[in-house]
Amino acid sequence: MHDTDLLMTIAIGLGGALLFGYATQRLGLSPIVGYLIAGIVVGPNTPGYTADAEIANQFAELGVILLMFGVGLHFDVQELSRVRNLCVPGAGFQCLCTFLIGLFTARLCGWEWTSSAVFALAIAFSSTVVVTRILADANELQTHVGNIAIGWLIVQDVLAVLVLVLLPYMTPNEQGEQVNLAWVATVAIAKIGVVAVAITWLGGRLIPSILKRVAATKSRELFTLTILVLVLAIALASSRMFGISMALGAFLAGVVVGQSEFSLRAAIDALPMRDAFAVLFFVSIGMLFDPIVFTQSKGMLLATTCIVILGTPFFCILGLLALGQPLRLSLRVGLSLSQIGEFSFIVANLGRQLGLLPDEAMHVLVTVSIVSIAAAPMMQWLAVPIADFARQRCRAYVLEVHRRPFTLQPAERSESTSEELEADHRAVIIGYGPVGRTLARILSENGISPTIIELNHNTLATIRQDGYSGVLGDATHPQTLLHAGIENCASLILSASSIQGAEELIRVAREINPEINILVRSTYLREREHLLRVGADTVFAGEGETAMALAEHVLRELGATPDQIDRERERLRSEIFVD
Repeated sequence: MHDTDLLMTIAIGLGGALLFGYATQRLGLSPIVGYLIAGIVVGPNTPGYTADAEIANQFAELGVILLMFGVGLHFDVQELSRVRNLCVPGAGFQCLCTFLIGLFTARLCGWEWTSSAVFALAIAFSSTVVVTRILADANELQTHVGNIAIGWLIVQDVLAVLVLVLLPYMTPNEQGEQVNLAWVATVAIAKIGVVAVAITWLGGRLIPSILKRVAATKSRELFTLTILVLVLAIALASSRMFGISMALGAFLAGVVVGQSEFSLRAAIDALPMRDAFAVLFFVSIGMLFDPIVFTQSKGMLLATTCIVILGTPFFCILGLLALGQPLRLSLRVGLSLSQIGEFSFIVANLGRQLGLLPDEAMHVLVTVSIVSIAAAPMMQWLAVPIADFARQRCRAYVLEVHRRPFTLQPAERSESTSEELEADHRAVIIGYGPVGRTLARILSENGISPTIIELNHNTLATIRQDGYSGVLGDATHPQTLLHAGIENCASLILSASSIQGAEELIRVAREINPEINILVRSTYLREREHLLRVGADTVFAGEGETAMALAEHVLRELGATPDQIDRERERLRSEIFVD
């Protein structure tokens, strides 16, 4: 290995990743697509400069370790527990179904059982990086949809880690005999348990103490170096002493650090090289691409693309619907998972190193990943039109049967709902955040009985504890609104500023109860005119209310009289909220 080769591979690899990553970002695609394209460009199967694959793979291995540490750092056990009833069975069902269809597809293409199984495992996992980016761009990362999607990915990550542990045992032993995988799996899981307990118990006490002493030096370089040394030491010890993958050891180290007070600093300051090495990992994967895949493996390529883009979302949506989730939510979560990413390559790369996966498989995976990641934003965008189409086909039927149960949109209702109250004394509130909670309290104190519609099951329990009537369901669906008693209410209040499908919700509510007074909270003033046009009576825009509050505060600080403040408030209201 020459120093020149090392520097050239790193410089051209990172430079190409920067160039193509920026280009794909400008096109609205994930930068990962650009990194993979950069690998294709500097790979041995395209003309021009060819990077040193051995060097790239060595740096990529370090990138995998740091990538897994980052996954562990953000592994939220509490978040998983909040949505475990959906994500654990749902993600397990989806991964199993994707695995089975991938297995039999590979077998139909003439692959061996072992190669088919490894390939099927590789395509069962979605990209945490891509899904997180899609949810963040859609402002859904902190919503119920985002919580379920992230919980789903966490379950996939855990399953992927287990696969990485078991994969080396799928190769025959020295005598050429296939080992007892069930026994090996039991032993491997036991080893994982021992390592997890050791790292969590010992590391949970030792690592924070070490980080605290180093942090006291106020040296960012020493803190960064400490994190890197700890990660590599735990990864190597896990591999050499317990025979499990270094990636798993790095993941567990990330979990320990993530539970400490230094988690944020580790995420921000201590991993300046993580992204660079992770980029080299994707570049090294792109170098494996061979255009021959379009001629020699076109059948496998087409089938795998369909499984990833259509099959995985279908099984996810089916699982969520079976678990009683609304159609719109199921679509948004399911279609966000329509791609493969980092874990798919980690599993496939290990399988290739163990001789379990042919080179053809890597060519297929690289091509499918580029296509699926590029299509991911469009797939997420399709969730709303598909849900609206299905809803319009069902709306007339639901309104006709009125209170007949609708299987795709189950709604739980608190037994404390007072059906006998007159319309003037009832209101329906969508959402139970700070605004919805305050409105419910004020209405209740003034003799108006509020019914709150919520998508979050845990929030529904809080609603009931506070003594209010609650309905669990998608407010954009007629059956949910009917179940909340909207046809006998005086007011409908959309208390959340980011309700998906607010326009459709207003239209449905107006169809059920033409006389109802609809009050809407929006984030931006530009949304106001459209919401009024589709049927809202009053729209309170956050931008306008903030401007009025700031103006009132400034006038009060300058010594304005109450009359002056009232006059300016009314003038501003007439200027800002022009009907």
